[in-house]
Formats: sequence, C-alpha cells, structure tokens
Amino acid sequence: MSYRVLPASEAFWRPSNMMGVDNTDLAKQLQATALGARMWRLKPGQASTWHRHTTQEELYVVLEGTGRIRVGEERLTLPPLSTLLVAPRTLRQVFNDTDADALWLVVGTPLEAANTLEMTEETLKDLYPDGPRALPPELS
Repeated sequence: MSYRVLPASEAFWRPSNMMGVDNTDLAKQLQATALGARMWRLKPGQASTWHRHTTQEELYVVLEGTGRIRVGEERLTLPPLSTLLVAPRTLRQVFNDTDADALWLVVGTPLEAANTLEMTEETLKDLYPDGPRALPPELS
C-alpha cells in the first residue's frame, strides 16, 4: 500500500514505561519502517527522559500548549506550532512546568531501537547519562 491513515479516534495511547507520559506510537501503528513518530501529551509536572540518540535526528513540533524543552545546557520555551530539530548525540528532554497540558509531535530518523530492557549497561549509561528517570531541575 502506498499510504496508511490512522484516524485520531483509533490511535492507541498509553503511559510511557519510564516516565508515565501518555503517548501514541504513530510510526508503529502506521507500520513505518524508516522513521519513528510519536505524539506525547505531557500533563503539568511531567517530563520525558533526559536522553540522546546515537544516529537519530529528531524533529519536535509543539501542537498544543507551551513547549518546554532542555537541549544540552539550554532551556527553550516554544509557542504552539513551533518546531525544533535536535541532532544525534545531543541530550534533550521535553518537560512541562506550566499549568496546562502540552502536546508534542516527535519524529526521528533513522529509526533507532529504544527498548531499555535490551540495552547493555554501557549503552544505557551513554543514552541516559543521569539514568532513564531523571527529572529536569525545573521539576525536581
């Protein structure tokens, strides 16, 4: 098939394993083979993992709310429909220190496996240098 559609009403949402953030794996549900794509809904006080990728470049799009993200030593505040491109090997973490939900679309390529249960200790330490559950200073 040359295209696939995932109606919003049929998207499967679940809490992330590490941080409990509601997300939907769009790429998996659409059977994408070359990129990763998820939507993340962060409630006030939530954060994604403080992490980096080995080869994956990621595009972040704020769909709703105020986007807050730390990239390396920087803290960015992005209004709705703003975009950010983060290079591989750069540490990043989406977080929500506002009083309203924030909805993000995150797309990355090339696809990288992200199952922490299958990673060596060395890989875990490299990709999650402060551990896979570290909160940003704004929320700790």
